[in-house]
Amino acid sequence: MSVNGDFEQFCSNLRMSADTVTKIQKRYNTITKRINSDYRILDSETSYSLYVGSYGRGTEIWTSDIDILVQLPYKTYAKFNRYNTNGQSALLQEVRESLRKTYPTSFIKGDGQVIGINFTDSINFEIVPAFINTNNSYTYPDSNAGGTWKTTNPKAEMTAMRERNNATNKNLKRLCRMVRSWKGNHDVNMSGILIDTLAYNFINQWEYKNKSYLYYDLMSRDFFKYLKNIDKSVTSWKAPGSNRNVYKSGNFQIKAKIAYLNTLSAIDYETRSMPITSRNKWREIYGSKFPK
Repeated sequence: MSVNGDFEQFCSNLRMSADTVTKIQKRYNTITKRINSDYRILDSETSYSLYVGSYGRGTEIWTSDIDILVQLPYKTYAKFNRYNTNGQSALLQEVRESLRKTYPTSFIKGDGQVIGINFTDSINFEIVPAFINTNNSYTYPDSNAGGTWKTTNPKAEMTAMRERNNATNKNLKRLCRMVRSWKGNHDVNMSGILIDTLAYNFINQWEYKNKSYLYYDLMSRDFFKYLKNIDKSVTSWKAPGSNRNVYKSGNFQIKAKIAYLNTLSAIDYETRSMPITSRNKWREIYGSKFPK
């Protein structure tokens, strides 16, 4: 295959299978129906919920955590906001008990903000109970440190990612998924939202942002160069759309530099008509999903 064909196949390999997507949708519908039944006396599998996180932004390649936001009625917020101590924890406990009617092993995750449901096939879910605000952001509970209410705006983030993806010939989301493959292959210390934020910033100024798979070797080279050159003293960036602070949990520049140097080697092998050696270099960067 050519560079064009290799990267097109790679991006295809990173997409979840139709069977996996169907499983996710069925579980999403079941969770939504349970919450709507208990909190709204509503028999709906789709109303008042949405995918959030990497899956909602369309940049996920793994199924370890599928994030769902379930919108509860305002009267529920008012009820738990009146608690003298940690109404947020009490809310999470109540939503967990609702979900346990369908999923008996539901549990509150260690971060004290979501309810987790783990499945034997590792397609796991994290459910965030939340309340919509007038600006379309959401208020959600954090049971840590005595309990607080926090705000998130996933719709703004999804809109920003979708618009820039459309403006860049769908290259943004493909880049995000490719970088996740590198992250997984090299245990890079970067969250999904940090990857998406940096890719969003990078691609807007990349000279070939509207090109096709034929330029993905250069996109890889230039993005890893962009990453390695980020000042290590910078600790946060603004997320697309929501402008919330996205923090790093460690430095990624050294691994990005190694990846950058490997892209130079891979491209050099391409120019010298050594496709097998070139592909091996790309697989060294991105892992086994890259074609042999």
